[in-house]
Parts: sequence; C-alpha cells; structure tokens
Amino acid sequence: MKKLDENTFDSRYINKFASLMTAGNGYLGLRASHEENYVDQTRGMYVAGIYNKATANEPSDLVNLPDMVGMTIEFDGEVFSLLTGEILSYKRQLNLENGELRRDILWKSPADSRFRLTFQRFAAKNDLHVLATKLTVTSLDKPAQMKIVTGINAQQTNFGRQHLIEEKVRVKEGDLLQGIYKTTESGHTIALAACCTFSANAEIAHASKNRQLLSTIKQELQVDTPSILEKMAVVFTSLDGDLRGESPEVASEAALRSYSVAGYDALLHKSAGQWAQFWKEKRIKVASTRDFDQLAIDFSLYQLEIMTPAHDERFSVGAKGLTGEGYKGHVFWDTEIFITPFHLFTEPEKARKLLRYRYLRLKQAMGKAAANGYEGALFPWESAFTGEEETPEFAAINIKTGKRQKVASALAEHHIVADIAYTVVKYYQNTLDETFMKKEGLELLKETSRFWISRAVEETGQLVIKDVIGPDEYTEHVNNNAFTNYMAWFNVEQALFFMEKYGDHDHQLKERGHEFLNRLYLPKANDHKIIPQDDTFLSKPEIDLSRYKEAQGSQGILMDYSRQEVNEMQILKQADVVMLLYLLPDLFSQDVISENLHYYEEHTIHDSSLSKAIHAIVAARAGDIDKSYEFFQESCLIDLGPNPQSSDEGLHAASLGAIWMAAIFGFANVSIKNQRLSLDPKLPSEWSELAFPIMFQGSRLHIALTHKQAVITKVSGDDVCIELNGTEFLVTNKVEVELQYI
Repeated sequence: MKKLDENTFDSRYINKFASLMTAGNGYLGLRASHEENYVDQTRGMYVAGIYNKATANEPSDLVNLPDMVGMTIEFDGEVFSLLTGEILSYKRQLNLENGELRRDILWKSPADSRFRLTFQRFAAKNDLHVLATKLTVTSLDKPAQMKIVTGINAQQTNFGRQHLIEEKVRVKEGDLLQGIYKTTESGHTIALAACCTFSANAEIAHASKNRQLLSTIKQELQVDTPSILEKMAVVFTSLDGDLRGESPEVASEAALRSYSVAGYDALLHKSAGQWAQFWKEKRIKVASTRDFDQLAIDFSLYQLEIMTPAHDERFSVGAKGLTGEGYKGHVFWDTEIFITPFHLFTEPEKARKLLRYRYLRLKQAMGKAAANGYEGALFPWESAFTGEEETPEFAAINIKTGKRQKVASALAEHHIVADIAYTVVKYYQNTLDETFMKKEGLELLKETSRFWISRAVEETGQLVIKDVIGPDEYTEHVNNNAFTNYMAWFNVEQALFFMEKYGDHDHQLKERGHEFLNRLYLPKANDHKIIPQDDTFLSKPEIDLSRYKEAQGSQGILMDYSRQEVNEMQILKQADVVMLLYLLPDLFSQDVISENLHYYEEHTIHDSSLSKAIHAIVAARAGDIDKSYEFFQESCLIDLGPNPQSSDEGLHAASLGAIWMAAIFGFANVSIKNQRLSLDPKLPSEWSELAFPIMFQGSRLHIALTHKQAVITKVSGDDVCIELNGTEFLVTNKVEVELQYI
C-alpha cells in the first residue's frame, strides 16, 4: 500500500499538507496541522452537517470546531518549533492503509540539546466519534524538563467568523476535560471531551481562560528514556443519530472513559481492521511504469471514503469534503456527478444515502422553484444542512477592477437539477432498487422534469431554454446551452419512462412531457461536426490561450480580462460539450465525439479542477489513449502536484472522485448498456495491468485487465451477464477472454 510522504519541513506547504494528510472517517475530518503553532497555519476540525450562519444575511459555514490536537511543548524553557533550532531529520507520513498520520523529528534546540519526537494521530474508522493522538519524546543528550500545554481550544474561527457559544467547560474527576458549545444560529450542540495519560509520573494542572480549557503537564525527561503522552478525544453533537436518548454531554463523558482505558495502540488496531476491509473490497491496483499512478489512486479512494458521511442520509459531501473551509463546506453538483459514482459501483447503499439527502430536501427545492416562477423542483446550486440556497450573492472583490461581481450561479446554473435526475437513473440501472425508485426516485424525476417543462419557452415554433450557465462558468447567461438542453431532455425522457414502468397516471405531466421531448431544441453538429456550446459561442472571437493553459487552475486570465470580456470570447473554464459527451455518449457518433473533444479542448483553459479527468475519459473512449493518459496524469496533480497553495482551503473533492472515474470509466471503459455491465478496455501503454472491484445489480465482481487478457471473477451474488468488447458473456464463476485491441 502506498503512503503519502512529506520529507522536509517547508512552511510554504504547511496548509497544503494540512489538507492532503487529513485524518477522518466521514463523520469528522481533522486537518493535518502541526501540533505546535505556526503563524500561517490553519487548524481545522469539521463534523458533517454542523453548519451555522455568522449573521442572518450570510450563507452557512461548515463550522470549524474547537481544536483538540494543538500543543505547546517546551524543553528547559525553550519552545519547540521547527522555525528555531535545527532540524536534523524530518519525516511525516500519512499511512493510507490504516489512516494514521505519523511525524518523526530529530531536533536540536537553540541550546544544542537534541530531542527525538514522534507524533501520531488517527480518527477511528470503527467508532466515528474517536480521535486519538500520541506523542513520544526522547532526550538524547541530557536530562531535561519538559512542559506540554494542550486541551480544548475554542478560539478557532472560519476565516475570522465565530460560530460557537461556549456553554460549559469543566474538568471532571481531575483529568477529563469537557467543553460544551452551541452554534449561534443553527442551534446545534457540540460536546468535546479529552484526557491525557502518561508513561511516567507527571505534574498536571488545569486552567480555563479565553475560550481555552487547558492542561499543563510537566515531566522530567531522562536521557534515552522515551516519555509517552497519549491524548484521547471524542466528539458528539446533537445531530448524532446514535445517542440513544443521551445528551452529547453525557455520551462524550462515558465514551471517553472507555477509550482512554483501551489506549492508543489498541484503538488503532481496531480502526486498522476496518480500513483493511475497505481496501480489500475497494482498492484499484495498477501495474504502471510510474509509481505515482498507484499513489494517486490510493489517495483518491482514501479521501473519498473519509469525506462521505455514510452514517447519516441527512448529510452530503461538500466541495472540499471535510478537509477545509473552501466554498464554506457547501454541497454542489460535484457530489452526484463526480463522487457518487465511486460509491455506486463499490457500495451502492452509500450512493442511495447521498440521493436521499436530495430527496429529504425536495420541499425546499420546490420552494425555490416557486419563488423563481417555475414549477417542480429547483435544487440550490450550493446546499448545506437545511436545503435552502446557500450561494453567496457576491463574489470576492476582483483585484483588477476593485469591484464585486454578482454571483450568477444560483440564478442560472440550473443544470444541477438534471444532474441529480441523471444520478437517480444511474443508481437504478446499477442496483435495480425498485423500492427506492418507486418512491424517492420517481418523485425526484417527476418534480425535476416539471421544472424543465416550465423552464422552457417557445420561440420560432420550438421550445428553448434561455439565460443559463452550463458547467463552463466562464460563459454566463447564454441561450440553449448544449449540456443543459440535452440533460433536461434526458431528465424528462426518464421521468416518462419510469412513470410508465410503475403505472403512474399523471396524464397532464405525461402530455406536457411528450410535447417537451418533441419540441425542445437540441443543438446538432454543424458541417464541421462541432456541436455549438450555445447559440452564440461559435461566433465569438478567439484568442491564443497557450499562456493561460500553462497556468491552468490559477484563473490567471481574469487578471488580464474582466469576466464580461471572457464571456464574449471562445474561452472555456471547462468544456460543457465534452462533459455532455461523457455523460450521454450514445447520442453521438464517434467522429462527432472526436472532433468536439479536439475543438473544445483547444478553447479550454482547464481552470476547473473537474476538467482534466473528464477529458481523459472521453479521450480514452475516442481511442486517443496517449492524450487520455496525459490528462489523467495532470488531473492527479491538482492536489498532489508541486503548487504549494493548490489545496490550502481543502482538497478538490470532485477531482478525487474523477480520478477513480478516469481509471474505471476511461481506461477500463466500464458503462451500463442494455441493462448489462459493459467493458471496452483502453489501457495506456504505461499500464501493464489494471485490477479493480465492481458492484453491479447486487453482485460483486473482480476485474483484471491487461493488454492481452480480461479476467472477470464473480466474488458474490447472482450470475451476471456482461458485455466485453461487444461480445456477451455469462459470469457464473470466472471468465477469461483474450483481447485484441493492442
């Protein structure tokens, strides 16, 4: 199993690695900030579903909770810091196999005394409420007096916004620290508890001051004798579904007493057992000439697992997961299109819960539609806990113009409605879950289709969809965006299909739906085989984008041009049409797909983290394997690349999901056709083997691909009929097929 390493301490990367090495379990995420303090370091601990508004007029924030891992460490009065003294050796490692973060340091103090420090921590996978940390310190030259100050620090904010009221802090029975907090607007209660145990006698004192509940620990270090501090901590909230009638306060105290007795190593062993099961069931293995490929895939799967709140269908996955405060922790279309597929094809129950999150907020989506003059359901572009629209009204100030621009996404980026409907259909195709589809699925499809029917207007004898924003957010307020129109058509078509399947006799909706399908304008390929992205895109002027492509992801073009100027040129943040070709490939011929991939890529800066992996999938399907692999490699670098600030505010959750998608939907070329699992492998020359698990219609399969052979093994479930390179096979045990494509 690959591990993520940091081999030197560089303060420029301090927040990037804090995101990359996040510990978590879907319930909570703990940024990998160092125990000791640094001025520019952003600490963060987040619990799924805990949102709050700082003021009534602001969107909700995913609340940055009080810190429980920070420490001030002194040796003979010298404060330990990697910015003073001398670092003789340094290694930090996130073990993806068991979720443990470990940091090993050999440090020489300004007084020339050497100390070896090992910091360890993990968020338990077997019990979602548990955080465990361990510090081992050895003085190498002489006896030394060590002082550690640690506890619960509620001075944390979300970029300066304070979200918590300190209701109660106390020390119980001389060693248990407990803080009870309440969010100022949403009214959620958070109970935190922590206690420390030591390997040798220690002098300990407690104090509460300035929103901090702290323990001060003093120990005499002997030469070459390790001193061990274990700190156990738990998190409970009023949203927890496993409290069994207890308050978070009572639950936190009882749980902590149990875990502190068990100790760090025993708790890690139990958690590691859960991780072992995860990797056994879900790991993708790649034999590549580049070791980085396996690391990138392992990393993406680890992060997808720890960002998904599978314990509670009331919550979903934010654009940064639980790794930072970017986008305020809000939920976008990213969840359905980029994150849900991993769960759908490995553990479909998690995909079901993510769709239930939307279903449980259908009332709010219908309210938004009505408020905007539409029928049906208009889901918010940015969602949090309540299901109301959370998109900020204005963007940050443009440093070129000095002005704030109104954020148009909530007003016009309506394709999210069809994205949710699309995922409902894909969920059913994979699972054949009739219970879900007859109720939640059908209701979601009907209300989203009502929205599109009311959203379209008549013009020159056709129905058109005006004033929208597609996935390409550099092109705003356009008419007949190809992605939006085709996805809306698919949405309504599928609603009618499932209404017929389940005998739904809503005659008015059926009649209006059929009229919509017959009359909706769908942009067709022109004489050059190019599908117009919208009514005006192909008539706009072009500029040389090579300089901006080299700086992709930086949005550097907005330093040279205003958003209005960019909107009037053939400049794409990401290509709508390429995204359409990925989601609905069967609607277009191979030559149209190839021509559009090439044309729109030339005009795409790839400033969106969602862009490269989708291009990788479409390029693989089009047979351009070398270009596909190039796109794949670049998509893996969005978070793991050398840019020191790429991930300061959290990881790019959707791009991590897209790495899995590129491997499975691109190189393995997995899809669902005619209710069968279909494969048409397109392995890059750099990969000699790709092996992965797949769940399909209740059966678990293991698929191993090389350039010459495919081996499909049924691990559990019913026999499965699959299609491999156009030929059908019934998998009863194992199928081995010779391949001819390379």
